[in-house]
Amino acid sequence: MITIVCPERDAVGAQFRAPAIEHRWIEHPATTQAELVARLAGAQVAIINKLKLGAAEIAALPELRMIAVAATGADNIDLAACRERGIVVSNVRGYAVDTVPEHAMMLILALRRRLLDYVADVRAGRWARSENFCFFDHPIGDLAGATLGVVGRGGLGQGVARLGEAFGMRVLFAEHRGATTVREGYAAFEQVLAEADVISLHCPLKDNTRGLIGAAELARMKPTAILVNTSRGGLVDEVALAEALRAGLIAGAATDVLSTEPPRDGNPLLDADLPNLIVTPHVAWASAQAMQRLADQVIDNIEAFAAGAPRNRLA
Repeated sequence: MITIVCPERDAVGAQFRAPAIEHRWIEHPATTQAELVARLAGAQVAIINKLKLGAAEIAALPELRMIAVAATGADNIDLAACRERGIVVSNVRGYAVDTVPEHAMMLILALRRRLLDYVADVRAGRWARSENFCFFDHPIGDLAGATLGVVGRGGLGQGVARLGEAFGMRVLFAEHRGATTVREGYAAFEQVLAEADVISLHCPLKDNTRGLIGAAELARMKPTAILVNTSRGGLVDEVALAEALRAGLIAGAATDVLSTEPPRDGNPLLDADLPNLIVTPHVAWASAQAMQRLADQVIDNIEAFAAGAPRNRLA
């Protein structure tokens, strides 16, 4: 009998099917970080989305044998501590290859075509008062002929690239920052910063990617360029981005992620005076179809672990 505990059930808006193994299922709609160890006590399998399982938490859970991550990114899990204990960590992969690229393209289109500005003007009555049949207060840029810089060449980055090419964009995949050589099919990170009209981030949050886009990188971008982040908030220096938008160093930005979520103590990117900025609440991954694929894959991973053949392993 395997005890499976899902401490943040409401973080996934889909149904988990019953695993085809002998098990006991315990779930909680939500769990605070302070409650996590107590709720996982006695569990052999934990389904984790965004709660942190660091070395201290792992040491306090001697019966834990598997962590089924209900996400692709696992920067909230101490993988080294799991390897030391022999705990299997499996993530979900490929479930968001449609929803995240579509969300990223929505943000790109909204920024380039100044969607929110024109909608706000119409609602404020400006069109009704216009002397002409339309007005051109907010410059509109086509995607056709523009350069799309993609940082990260996994399934999500490739998905955005395909959509960009369908719109007629030239796509540049960025080489790692600081790399001494540039691989075939890539462009130097600095070249992408300088040439891209749109930069879209699709890389994991690691020590070498934290703060990937800061004041120096924003200063290298075109003043007409936009930055889109549907990956992890920590990839971007949020203070530097807010300052760049206010100063007009870049034309706009959109983010689906922040460094701390939810942003209970505020965030520099939530200030009301920031021009041409769109913030969505970490929902790029959350189409109904994608969430169901995620839930199904979590159970697939648990069943594979129980059968002695773990899959999608990170540890």
